[in-house]
This record gives sequence, C-alpha cells and structure tokens, in this order.
Amino acid sequence: MASRTIAEHAEAVRELVQPALERAAADAPEAIGIADPGLAGRTAAAPLRSAIPLPPFDNSQMDGYAVRASEVAALLATDGSRATLPIGLTAAAGDPPLTLAPGTASPVMTGAPIPHGADAVIPIERSDPDRFTSLVRPGDAPSRAPEGTVSFSEAPAPGTFVRASGSDLAQGEILVDQGVRLTPARIGLLANAGISEVPVVRLPRVLLLATGDEVAGAGETPRPGQIFDANGPLLAAALRGAGAEVVSRRVADQPAAVTALLREEAPRFDLVVTSGGISAGAFEVIREALTPAGIDFLAVAMQPGGPQGLGALPGGTPVLCFPGNPVSSALSAEAFLLPLLRSFAGRTPRRSEHRELADAVDSPAMKHQLRRGNLDTDGRVRVTPPSSHLLADLAAAELIAHIPLGVTRLEAGDTVEIWRLDD
Repeated sequence: MASRTIAEHAEAVRELVQPALERAAADAPEAIGIADPGLAGRTAAAPLRSAIPLPPFDNSQMDGYAVRASEVAALLATDGSRATLPIGLTAAAGDPPLTLAPGTASPVMTGAPIPHGADAVIPIERSDPDRFTSLVRPGDAPSRAPEGTVSFSEAPAPGTFVRASGSDLAQGEILVDQGVRLTPARIGLLANAGISEVPVVRLPRVLLLATGDEVAGAGETPRPGQIFDANGPLLAAALRGAGAEVVSRRVADQPAAVTALLREEAPRFDLVVTSGGISAGAFEVIREALTPAGIDFLAVAMQPGGPQGLGALPGGTPVLCFPGNPVSSALSAEAFLLPLLRSFAGRTPRRSEHRELADAVDSPAMKHQLRRGNLDTDGRVRVTPPSSHLLADLAAAELIAHIPLGVTRLEAGDTVEIWRLDD
C-alpha cells in the first residue's frame, strides 16, 4: 500500500470532494419558511437585503415622557430647578404615531413610536411624579382629555432614549450575505425585516454504506459472534451535524452486492461514504468491490485510522472509504471530511489550540497519533489509551490530542495541539 501523511490525505480528500460540494452549491436553491425549524443551520443561497429600515420608525427606548428637548431646556433656564409641562396624549407600543402638542409631555411606552415633534424621551423614574398619573390614548379622545402636569429637573439632549429609524440597519443593507450560516440571531434579523421565506443552498447528499456480517442493526437480535452496528449511526449523526443530508444503507459482505447497490444508488448522491472492509485482511468487501473500479486504497500514517480509500466511482460520484473500528471511522471523518462539510455549511473553522500535557505519553515513531482526552481542572490535557475500539472513551472525550509523526514520547508539561470536539 502507498502511504501518506494526514495533511497529504486531507488535501487529496479536499481535491476529490470540493468539486462535488461546489456543484451542489450551484444547484437551484431551496426555499424555507422563516418559522420552519429546519431553517436553523442552513446556508443562505443569495444576499438578503432589508426592504425597510430597522427599526422602521423612531421609537422609545424607555417608559417615560416624549418631549421637545428645547422646551424643557427653556423652562429650566427660566425656573432654574424645575420644568413643568402639561401631560399630553399617550403613545403605546403598537399605536400609530401621534403628534406632540407644543408645550406638552406625552407619556410614551417602550417600543412605541416617538410622537411627531418630539425629539427625546425622559424616563419615568427621572420625572416628578415618578409614576404615570394620566394615560389617555388618541382613541380615548375627545371624550377624555389628559389631566395633570409632570416636572423634570434636567433637560435631555435631542435623541436621548430614542431608537432612531435605521439605527440598527439602513434600508437596502444586507441582512445576511450569500454563503452565511443561518443562526438563530440571523433568523431573528430576517424576521425583523419582514422576510417570510429564505432561499438556502441545498444540503449535500451523502450515501452512507455500512458493511460487515459481524454487526447487527438496531432492533435486530445479534447472532453468536455479532455486535451491534455503531459506525452507521455514529457517522450518520456526525455527517448530519456537519450539514449533510444522509441516507444510510446496509449491504451484505459480498462484493457483487456492494457493486450493484452503488451502481443503482450512487448517481443520486454528491458523495458516498463507506465504513469497514478496507484493511489488508481477508474478506475486505469494500476493497474487493471497489479496487476494480479504480478506487485507491492506501495507508495514512495515523493511529487510529490508518487504512483509507478514496476515488471516483463510474459516473463520477466521489467515494471515501473509512476503516471499520468505530473510533477509527469517527476520527477519519473528523480529520478528512467533516471540516469540508462544516465549511460548506458556513460554519467557523475547526478550533485548534495548544495545551500542556498532564502526563507523559508514548507514541510509535511512524504514526501520527490522535489521542482522545479531556482537560483537567488546571487546563492540562489528559489522554486516554489509543485503541480503536474504545468507543466509551471517545464518547466521554472533549478533545483530540495530536502526537506528531516521528515523536516517540512527550513528557508532562510538553505542549500538544488539540482539536475541540463538538464545537
């Protein structure tokens, strides 16, 4: 088998998979309603601009009194300590804008339109009295009229506690750009601008093919010598979490069955991922089925996850072949495929850090070890054993620690690169 480094294989996978993702991005976008729970996490297929300013009108930031700042300042200049104004009509949230009568102060609630003619809001707690005493909305007049006065000891500057129209975003500005992931906050922004439907890039479609006569599916009763299939559900969840649409298939350990299934189904997908059946032993069904089709099988200098396969099937669909041990399969996806899917989905790049080891670690010189682990209370890395069947260790891990190729031992206190899991 040919051998390559993790970086070399990652680049080979990128060169194979990236064109398929770009073809998916070029397809006609899907339209998803703003309230559809499936919108979160999708990628905007086009720039979305606001047809209105945000906020769409000047509104009050506080419960208080809308005033003309110059009138309050003039009264204080005369009196020196108090500016007293008759109470005007009340502006409540949801009401149409009213007009502030000259020489009055209008009670105004948070979010209500600033009355025409007013240019500042004085909070109720800075007023005397510090509670509302007369609330008459325009719909209540003329049968009722506001009563009483309100006094202020300071004059506000124009614009005080006024949320100006367009102060969040001007009309015509981009709300969400093309290629951006739709987070809850971005969905809220679109909704705030009155967007009811969002064009999104279609999800890349992945056919996940699990093999192995030694595994039983969920709900089946294992025969003697069988274990339950972990790889299929694990990889399907990882791929979906990275932004792919996944269809899972199981196939018997027969090369002809693998070939027939891929011939029929692979053309409908952007990518095929297989798990198991690619090592150097006997009965390696994926290797036996796909080698005649031109798929390359090779060794990557990593542990776990050394055996790998990749290439294009007849018809052009790319295929990635991961090893069958659960940890090997999961870390292969994490190292080679999931970063590409996350990037396609508009997510931030994987976070890499450097941390000190809590304990000494040994590693084979010819392997780049990917050790699972956690941070202790001092922020140091504690790793678990390297065996590729230790799925419970992977499930409990919060990070992958890298022991580079050529390094046989690291001491406690040495620095290692880590990847955070479940970012």
